Amino acid sequence: MMYEYELVVPEGYSAAEKRLSEKPTIHKTSAVKNSSLGSWTDIGPRVQIAESTVGDYTYFAGDASAIYSEIGKYCSIASHVRINPGNHPKWRVTQHHCTYRKVQYGFDTVNDEDFFQWRREARVVIGHDVWLGHGAIVMPGIKIGTGAVVGSGAVVTKDIPPYGIAVGVPARVIKMRFETDIVGKILKTEWWNWDREMMEERFRDFNDPSLFLEKYT
Repeated sequence: MMYEYELVVPEGYSAAEKRLSEKPTIHKTSAVKNSSLGSWTDIGPRVQIAESTVGDYTYFAGDASAIYSEIGKYCSIASHVRINPGNHPKWRVTQHHCTYRKVQYGFDTVNDEDFFQWRREARVVIGHDVWLGHGAIVMPGIKIGTGAVVGSGAVVTKDIPPYGIAVGVPARVIKMRFETDIVGKILKTEWWNWDREMMEERFRDFNDPSLFLEKYT
């Protein structure tokens, strides 16, 4: 027997389309700690963000995390993405986090702040208009250029150039979104820095790269 459903909405959730605004939208199941969020940002369910900056219009679809990261504007972060997962002290006899979260285990009255600072210094830097596919992992210290694409399930262990498309484990660039001269022209426009009024005026031109470059370069 088949059962037909026009729409099913879990209890406590609304069926209405979400409307964003200049003030960041943060799902009630998510946590943002010691971080900055730009305007029109959208933080979906069960997202954890700590000590990071997130640029205007960037969204996290859900079940994702980012720590010690600088994320540009207009980025698309799919579900289950991990940006800057925790590193462990492989050079110690034990790499277990009891050696730096010492208070938690009752080994000391203070934690190993030098170790946490080492983690902070390995920041991930993500440019503008970057798309991270479902389940992608971006390792500590990585830089991903503006306009890049990271495929679903990829593990990024090396920097990715602007407008590169990277897939696999470890991720490797398989092609570019545009020819080199087109990439240079788009980067020069710095369209991600246009204000809201300018974006609304020029919004339809984004669908046609040739027209866009003809008008704005």
